[in-house]
Amino acid sequence: MPPVARHLMILGRVQGVFYRNWTVDAARGLGLTGWVRNRMDGSVEALVQGDADMIDRFVTLAQDGPPAANVARIDATDVPVEALNGFEKKPTA
Repeated sequence: MPPVARHLMILGRVQGVFYRNWTVDAARGLGLTGWVRNRMDGSVEALVQGDADMIDRFVTLAQDGPPAANVARIDATDVPVEALNGFEKKPTA
């Protein structure tokens, strides 16, 4: 099955609670590639790529995130797959 990619906007109490670090660990654990970063508006943005089932599993896990997070919602959009290796944190945008 070819890889798929989703752009995620994660809203709620997701900054200052180690959400990005949690995202990197969770994504890598599921074999996903992509990136995560904080947004100036207080949200977290991520691009996740890989097996569709693993992305669905990631989004389900991301609804909870780390213990101190309080995710209000995740907006997911299918996007074209990019040539990426690994999963990294990017600077705030």
